[in-house]
Amino acid sequence: MRTPLIAGNWKMNGSTELVEAFGRAFADAALPAALKVAIFPPFPYLDAARRAFDGTPIRLGAQTLNPLHSGARTGEVSGSMLREFGVEYALVGHSERRQLYREGDREVCDRLLAALSAGMTPVLCVGETLEERDAGRTLDVVLRQVGFIMARLEPEQRTRVVIAYEPVWAIGTGRTATPEQAQEVMAAIRAYQAGYDRELAEGLCLLYGGSMNANNAAELLAQPDIDGGLVGGASLKVDDFLAICQSAG
Repeated sequence: MRTPLIAGNWKMNGSTELVEAFGRAFADAALPAALKVAIFPPFPYLDAARRAFDGTPIRLGAQTLNPLHSGARTGEVSGSMLREFGVEYALVGHSERRQLYREGDREVCDRLLAALSAGMTPVLCVGETLEERDAGRTLDVVLRQVGFIMARLEPEQRTRVVIAYEPVWAIGTGRTATPEQAQEVMAAIRAYQAGYDRELAEGLCLLYGGSMNANNAAELLAQPDIDGGLVGGASLKVDDFLAICQSAG
């Protein structure tokens, strides 16, 4: 039985006030018993979030990390630093990092390995652009991104990775892949993983991202291979994010 995970990626948004509002709302929230919840705030809010989320089900995630443990890398943050603040998850390969900061598959892999080395759970983001989908290349693109990483991991490391499918054309646009479209890709990812280990594939946690909100979450999460969500805009609204979490039961 896979444990569902609802993760909120705040991107370059948020405030101390929002952090505290989430802490209050989730302190007494009625959530499905097995659900995992994680929030990925900007770096400056990690310490405030650690304090505000203490005693709640919310766990901390980082939006990126540098592959190195330390060094002359002005403006960068390492996995060991993040662990000092109680960070348990790290996003790697988000489309905005791939497109805006030119992070290719090799850079994504380096960051994922750094997260594993620091004792964090990496959330590997994969997804196709609209042009790639229209060209019928969705599965080719997504499975190439997944395969590049998995081929470079040891069997035990593969068990510690969460994969988030985020069609690039649905991120922040209000457009959402239909449940059937999302399920098709999720099933393909799980089948690909079965090529390494069938038990691994069955236990793999797969998230859908791309304009998931309180209105469409239940239908998406009802799909057999969707185990949770990586939520963007709706994760900045306490009531909406709480509703998404409650729909994951």
